[in-house]
Amino acid sequence: MRLSLWNHPTDTIYGMIARCESIVGTAEKLLGGEVYHYHSKMIMKDARVGGAWTWHQDYGYWYQNGVLAPLLTSVSVAVDRATRENGCLQVIRGSHELGRIEHALSGEQAGADPARVEQILKRLKLVHVEMEPGDAIFFHANLLHRSDQNRSDHPRWSMICVYNAARNDPYLESHHPRYTPLVKVPDAKIKEYGNKRFAAGTAAQWLAPDQDHSATKLSP
Repeated sequence: MRLSLWNHPTDTIYGMIARCESIVGTAEKLLGGEVYHYHSKMIMKDARVGGAWTWHQDYGYWYQNGVLAPLLTSVSVAVDRATRENGCLQVIRGSHELGRIEHALSGEQAGADPARVEQILKRLKLVHVEMEPGDAIFFHANLLHRSDQNRSDHPRWSMICVYNAARNDPYLESHHPRYTPLVKVPDAKIKEYGNKRFAAGTAAQWLAPDQDHSATKLSP
């Protein structure tokens, strides 16, 4: 599995997605006020390769960054079709209401307390989030989620944009930004910048993360 991550939305197709009125406006409604871009990432699970994510809450990580409240939301946008076979997102419905769960390092990942997760799964429903290209799902920073390896012959790429409430500005400096004003753009900008990329290269290149020089490449 490959991962590219960036903190600030640039004037690229990625920035237009992260700044578009539909997505940012929904994040504002969910979080009850102004938001800013905390970070975005492209998760690239190629066919028959790639790792899996263990059960975790995103706030389990971000808590360590000086973020006082779980007033963050993520939106996952399917670039490719997401199915059980190719490792779609799995969530535990209603788990965000349980509060922050302790996380511990397991291998190369920090996961939620497995004994507690085992009990949670006895009471709450596990949902496989199968999606078509262009579908999007917003989820709370305390929602337990994971994903499996891609065992199919087809890639599964997804873009995730994360927003923090402006009033939840972290008190510590970290690898993700503190409050930075976010300028929204019309949704039409996504198509405009997508068309520019098509004109400049092949269809397969239009959403290639190595085209954005703000991205940090990781291969967990």
